[in-house]
Amino acid sequence: MGFPTKIQLIKRQKSEQWYINFPAAVAQAMEFDKGEIVEWVIEDKKNMILRRKSKSVEEEKKKL
Repeated sequence: MGFPTKIQLIKRQKSEQWYINFPAAVAQAMEFDKGEIVEWVIEDKKNMILRRKSKSVEEEKKKL
């Protein structure tokens, strides 16, 4: 089952920002944590891979 998601663009005078929001069902299925670092890897023009880069910022703070 897929989750269609709209890509949003905010244009400013000197920059632009692109946004993709995860549906809650996807975030829950992936068990994302608030502050978690992820990395987008471009496989080709039709596929991107999302990799977990490291533990969440909150988990790192707990260790200190």
